[in-house]
Amino acid sequence: MLHLTSHAAMWFLIPVVPIGVWVAWSDMKFMKIPNQAVLALTLVFALLGPFLMPIDRYLWQLAHLPLVLVVGFVLNLARAIGAGDAKFAAAMAPFFAVADLRLVLALAAAILLAAFAAHRLLGLIPAFRRATPDWQSWQRRDFPMGLALAGVLIFYLALAACYGI
Repeated sequence: MLHLTSHAAMWFLIPVVPIGVWVAWSDMKFMKIPNQAVLALTLVFALLGPFLMPIDRYLWQLAHLPLVLVVGFVLNLARAIGAGDAKFAAAMAPFFAVADLRLVLALAAAILLAAFAAHRLLGLIPAFRRATPDWQSWQRRDFPMGLALAGVLIFYLALAACYGI
């Protein structure tokens, strides 16, 4: 059982899925996560959260955003992750319940591996490469983490919609 209500997860999923698809596509095509997507995701939680969860829990989960932003900023300074990845991870953070951290980390590991393998395998298929010749992620060695980050958030909310409290 996840510590986000299935009702809240279902309502969050409606706007989060298109934002997540936008982030994944943009990161693969341009190797950038748009600031507008980060702001949109932040607004989804900020506007819907107070109606979908108790106010104390909402505020506690909202506090995850600046904490993850600081950690992401430090990792970006160390050149471990991109700035867009750090900002998007911070915008994602309020959606996750701390009590689900073990599941989120396991989910993140699995989705990162799957996204990396899928991206690299699709890059080897000539028909797919011809259909997406202008994707910068084919030309660079770095991986478009927005693909994996968006997947983690969408899968977590989908699981919570099915198995939440």
